[in-house]
Amino acid sequence: MTTSLLINRRGLLTAGGTILATGLSGYLWPAIAQEVSPTRSMRGGANNYRPGAPIVEKIGGGGFWMTGTVRRAGDGAPLAGQRIQIWAHTTEGHERDPHSHGATLTDDNGAFRLEMPQIVPAFGQPHGHLAYDSGEFETVFLRPVMSSAKNTSLEAHFVLQPV
Repeated sequence: MTTSLLINRRGLLTAGGTILATGLSGYLWPAIAQEVSPTRSMRGGANNYRPGAPIVEKIGGGGFWMTGTVRRAGDGAPLAGQRIQIWAHTTEGHERDPHSHGATLTDDNGAFRLEMPQIVPAFGQPHGHLAYDSGEFETVFLRPVMSSAKNTSLEAHFVLQPV
């Protein structure tokens, strides 16, 4: 009698653990795939854009980090080797200055990171500009605004739609 109680208790614990790990949806409803929607270009994102900005290790003296990710629309897969151009109004120059522009490539996980001078407010808002413009996917311009001019990093994420 004790042996059958342990087996039943083990079975109950195993089933309960499975439900907790997978949720009831795995038992009651079929899995529903959700598509990842493409990023839309932001108004003002293309301001002072310079086609063909060079790939650089760092823009100016650095001290501020622009980071983010690039994924494919639909399945959300990370995209390696994608060119992201970055520019901003900084402590070392205006966003229209050639030396305030640079580009970087995404790594195997679709992540990018580029050091640049501290972003300062332009027209009352501290903001950066980023562009995907390589041609394999639709061009996207982003203009994320910082919550504070004292921030030392800014993050932006791209979900790209194939052309």
